[in-house]
Amino acid sequence: MTRPPRRRIAVVGSLHFDIMVRAPYQPRSGETLIGSEWWWKPGGKGGNQAMAAARHGAAVEMIGSLGDDAFGARLRERLAAAGVGLANVRTASTGSGMSVAIVQESGDYAAVVVSGANRALDEAQIQDADEALRQSRVLLLQNEIGEDANAAAARLARAAGATVILNAAPARPSADGLAGLVDILIVNAIEAEMLGGGAVTDLASATAAAHRLRNLAATAIVTAGAQGLAAISDIGALQIAAYPVANAETHGAGDVFVGALAAQLADKRSFTEAVRYANAAAALHVGTSEEGRAAIGPDDVQRLLSNPDELLRRV
Repeated sequence: MTRPPRRRIAVVGSLHFDIMVRAPYQPRSGETLIGSEWWWKPGGKGGNQAMAAARHGAAVEMIGSLGDDAFGARLRERLAAAGVGLANVRTASTGSGMSVAIVQESGDYAAVVVSGANRALDEAQIQDADEALRQSRVLLLQNEIGEDANAAAARLARAAGATVILNAAPARPSADGLAGLVDILIVNAIEAEMLGGGAVTDLASATAAAHRLRNLAATAIVTAGAQGLAAISDIGALQIAAYPVANAETHGAGDVFVGALAAQLADKRSFTEAVRYANAAAALHVGTSEEGRAAIGPDDVQRLLSNPDELLRRV
C-alpha cells in the first residue's frame, strides 16, 4: 500500500553532543560525587526536536551548525539515521556544541550547555536555507540560538504560510524580535514563570499561566511535568493530565513533546488531537529505557491512546 506523503517540518536550532552522567543527587558547590555510569547521546533542543518529529512521521529539514570535530561527525551520523535532512547543516571551524547532564536516581536532571558551533548559526545561513523554510508547513524554533536567526527564519516561514512554534527554552527576558511571528508558544513550568506567567504548581495554575502568556503568541502551552499540561488557544482551554509513569527519567521529554506535536500539526491533525498525541509520546519517552527510546513511533503512541494500560506494560 502506498503511504501518504510525509509533511515537511523545518527546525532551526541547536545541535549538541550530550554527555550524560548518572549520580544519586546533584552535588553541592565544592563537592566531588561518585557517579554510577555515563553515556553520550545526540542533543541540543533543535536536534532533539528534529529527530522526534522525524520518528513521529514527518519529513524534517534541520538548519544548524556543527563543529569540524569528532563530536560533529557523530552527530551527523545519528541525525541522518533518524531520517533528518542535513543539507542545511553547516560545518563551522570551531568545536561542536556540547552539554553535560547529571541524571539523578529520582529521574530528574540538570545540565550545563556550551554552545560552540551553534553560535555560527546566523541570519545569512537562514537566508541560504530560504527554500527549505518556504516549503515547510511547520517551523520549530527554540532559544539555544540567537534571536536574530530565529526571527529571520520566522519571517520567511510565516510569509510562506507555515505555522511557527517557539519552544522558549531556555527562557529569555525579551523576545521583541519575534513579536507577532509566533503562532504557538510552548514552555515548561519554570519558563512560564520566568516569562511572566506566574508560579505553576498544578493544572489550574498552568492554565492561568497559559492565559497570561497569550500576549506572546495566539496559542500558549504550559507543560507541568507529572501534573500534565494546559493549553489556551482561540478554540478555548485544554487541560490534559500526565500519564502515571513509575521511575520516569524526564531528560528530553519536552523535546519529544514538541517534535511529536509539530509532526501531527504538519499532518493537519486538529490542535487537540496533536496535543493529546504529543502528551502520549512524551509519556512513552519517560517510561522507556534509554536504549529503547529511538524505536518509539506513531504505532506505539496510537496503542497508548487507545489503551492507557499499554504504558504500564512498558515500564
